[in-house]
Amino acid sequence: MKKLFVLMITILSLSAVLVACNGKDKDSSDKGKEDGNSSSGKAEKQEIVMNAGSEPPAIDPALATDTTSGWVLDHIFEGLYTRDKNGSAVPGLAEKTEISEDGKKYIFTIRDGAKWSDGSPLTANDFEFAWKHVLNPDTGSSFAFYLYYLVGAEEYNKGNAKAEDVGVKALDEKTLEVTLNEPLGYFETLLTMWTFYPVKEELVAGNENWSAEAKTYVSNGPFKMTAWEHDSEVVIEKNNEYYDKDSVNLDKITFKMVGEATTYYQMYKTGELDFIKSLPTDVIESEKDKDDFEIVPYYGTYMYMFNVEKEPFTNEKVRKAFGMSIDREVLTENVTLAGETPAYGMVPVGADSPEGDFRAVGGDYFEENLDKAKKLLAEGMAEEGWTTLPEVTLLYNTDENHKKIAEAVQEMFKKNIGVDIKLANQEWKTYLETTKAHNFQMARMGWIGLFVDPVVNLDYYLGDSPNNRTGWVNEDFDRLMAESKVEQDTAKRYELLHQAEEVLMTDFPMMPIYFYTNTYLMNKNIKDAAKFVNRFPFMKWAEVTEK
Repeated sequence: MKKLFVLMITILSLSAVLVACNGKDKDSSDKGKEDGNSSSGKAEKQEIVMNAGSEPPAIDPALATDTTSGWVLDHIFEGLYTRDKNGSAVPGLAEKTEISEDGKKYIFTIRDGAKWSDGSPLTANDFEFAWKHVLNPDTGSSFAFYLYYLVGAEEYNKGNAKAEDVGVKALDEKTLEVTLNEPLGYFETLLTMWTFYPVKEELVAGNENWSAEAKTYVSNGPFKMTAWEHDSEVVIEKNNEYYDKDSVNLDKITFKMVGEATTYYQMYKTGELDFIKSLPTDVIESEKDKDDFEIVPYYGTYMYMFNVEKEPFTNEKVRKAFGMSIDREVLTENVTLAGETPAYGMVPVGADSPEGDFRAVGGDYFEENLDKAKKLLAEGMAEEGWTTLPEVTLLYNTDENHKKIAEAVQEMFKKNIGVDIKLANQEWKTYLETTKAHNFQMARMGWIGLFVDPVVNLDYYLGDSPNNRTGWVNEDFDRLMAESKVEQDTAKRYELLHQAEEVLMTDFPMMPIYFYTNTYLMNKNIKDAAKFVNRFPFMKWAEVTEK
């Protein structure tokens, strides 16, 4: 089964990363509207209810950093590029793309019929404003660094340049000029990220609360938000102003916010929900042979972060002792139960490189070794002058499966290296605020690649990345990552990324646990849901058939 998952991920990731090599001129004929496989027995009521699991912390393209917010955003917005049913980057609002000979300048032509959900025209100016809004230091976007590929973007975001110095400019209402520091082979794929979505300038400028309520929300994707009952549900409905509305079958999607796994599982079984993800581990065995169950690859890493500025994780040897003392095979085979792969590095299986899968080429950076773990723990304590280890609390966001993993890890630390730890949990939004403030010792985190490339996984630990909550800063790591982003020789680029990962795993500011899969239960009457390796199901083409 594990080999099958690796193969599935590799095939899907190839389609995602190789799209940028298709040529310099792209037009709407490349969009690839595949014929659907849906049944002719289309149900009269085209509505579905899915479980988001929690309140989306920020349904704002500039501020969203999590997969829950991103899942909603992907349905209600669209960028210059979007994804086809296979997950490959294809033109979205860009009807035509021209690329200069040196690969640094892009001219995007906005397609005819591009409108906001309120019926007003969407123009190139909206993209220029949106990208500069992300980069504006006052916005406080944690994902601003994804735009640093643009000329002047990093300087503006760090307060050392002006907005007009950034390499994005609307030449007229239909034409957007983008200038990069260096050629970027995966730029079209990067543009599918929500951070690059347009926003309506007259709505957003000077109104930081524009995205807080449905009544003030304007978007441009296949669906539009019509209701948001906080901590309960978000409702989106078909956007009839969307240029490709004929491809959209569903009239309404409701995202429920039920965090307790047993509860949302029962809601699915009673028909209150049409789709759930992350099944309770104790029901996987009974569900795995049913037609509505699926285990899907998911390009991400489940890990525990160490706060290197708080004892005892100020000591590298202590961090490594903790990392070596848990049995990942036991966790994945007896606790998580969804075919996950034990992780001994940051970059998951599924990213291609000239020599093969990046993870396979890089190999494992450490091993589970209890004797060595005990030795490192003793040495680390001696270096710090500790006769007893400072008290440790492991923080995780409220979730039944996270709790089970934390409890298993707690038992392993006690049994394997004689360390008692405490457990604490917080709701997702509070948890994000707590970890962002570095108010923890050891905390659970998952990082899903927003596109399939090692750079997006490793970027998490850049010294100036707002997503790096460990306090760890390493000049060699930052330098190698910077060099990889301008290196035009593909083999050299991947070698730099391998070197960067080695630096990360040598200092050990986090301990990887496993590489993700996702468990789904989806109503069998839902057809043509697109399932990508780094997103939850995308419902643009989905339809409900008769029972």
